[in-house]
Amino acid sequence: MDTESSQVRARAREVVVAGGRGLLVCVVGLAGSVILFVLAVVSIALVPIGVGIVTTPWVLTGVRAFANWRRAVAAEWSGVRIPATYRPIPEGANPWERCFRMLRDPATWRDLAWLPVDMTAGFVTALLPAVLLLYPLEGFALPLGLWRVLTNATDGDWWYGFVPVSGQGTALLAGALGAALLVASYHLTPPLLRVHFLLTRSLLGPAEGELAERVRVLTETRRDAVDTSASELRRIERDLHDGAQARLVAMGMDLGTIEALVEKDPAKAKELLAQARRSSAEALTELRDLVRGIHPPVLAERGLGDAVRALALRLPLASEVDVELDGRPDAPVESAAYFAVSEVLTNAVKHSGAERVWVDVHHRDGMLRIAVTDNGMGGARLDAGSGLTGVDRRLGTFDGVLAVSSPAGGPTMVTMEIPCELS
Repeated sequence: MDTESSQVRARAREVVVAGGRGLLVCVVGLAGSVILFVLAVVSIALVPIGVGIVTTPWVLTGVRAFANWRRAVAAEWSGVRIPATYRPIPEGANPWERCFRMLRDPATWRDLAWLPVDMTAGFVTALLPAVLLLYPLEGFALPLGLWRVLTNATDGDWWYGFVPVSGQGTALLAGALGAALLVASYHLTPPLLRVHFLLTRSLLGPAEGELAERVRVLTETRRDAVDTSASELRRIERDLHDGAQARLVAMGMDLGTIEALVEKDPAKAKELLAQARRSSAEALTELRDLVRGIHPPVLAERGLGDAVRALALRLPLASEVDVELDGRPDAPVESAAYFAVSEVLTNAVKHSGAERVWVDVHHRDGMLRIAVTDNGMGGARLDAGSGLTGVDRRLGTFDGVLAVSSPAGGPTMVTMEIPCELS
């Protein structure tokens, strides 16, 4: 009995949350879609006279940020994964190159085609969960006397759904209809919110040329993986050569000098011996740091959840970590996820001005999902040449995606998804 009641309470919370999220999406979506669509049309129309060359990249960047926010909440709230397939833009590209690279990107036109649908059908499908949750409240209020107020104000019947309310009897019938709608809301509100995000995916997800786009993305991620691996090897070689190797060579020379002085000058030999011992300790510390940078021991020994908690404990700001993992991903995926979280947290500390950060790690439906949220000043961008670009490429090696929602003034939410199974 207790189990059933707890399940009902959990479902009720899920229904209320889904209704609130639907209301938020429909309000923000309508305003954002209308404003961005108008700005995009006007800016693109001004390209021939030159003004649009400067304004279009900024407007389309805003469109992409808006679409990425919808991708992030779709994955977080309904488990609907919408891959972002924007073509990369070289760092330092001039406005002309940025403008026409973005206009030649098929993903740009998918975004622009999605905006008018989002402000119409998208608005309705996002509003339905909230209406189904809130409309029964009117049905319950009508038998309590609200029908008198409404019928007096309209000088006639007040329609509740298909029920014309003109007296206490019909008001009770409206209350019964409200109860039926509330039962329907209990079962339908979360699926209806998912329908909205499925509609969004049908427009924002790659359609024509998907296979060619997939091949292109895989080719890029493979090249990025090779480049990253080569860069990592060069870093390890450099650290070994300049650090531990140099100390070990110096320690070998000190030991040779000690061997020559041990009988002639014991005091000097003892001094050099102490120096050699310090050098060996420093070399050992550098080797441990190097190993920790390649694969942290806490990650190998205790898994991703505890490793992320250890990262959060070292942050100079308040943190909250929530982990729901029933097992461990494969080691390469686990390592990629760990270093991705590390980079996102580092960005939050360095650039966001945040006072608090939240990390959520869970695995559902064959997908490892990680959300990092901070209450900083916002403004983070995936295409700004920041560390987030490297994170996106690292995750792309494992067919993962990264979405960033970071409006001016904050908060910033970075969502990462990697398809994987837990062992």
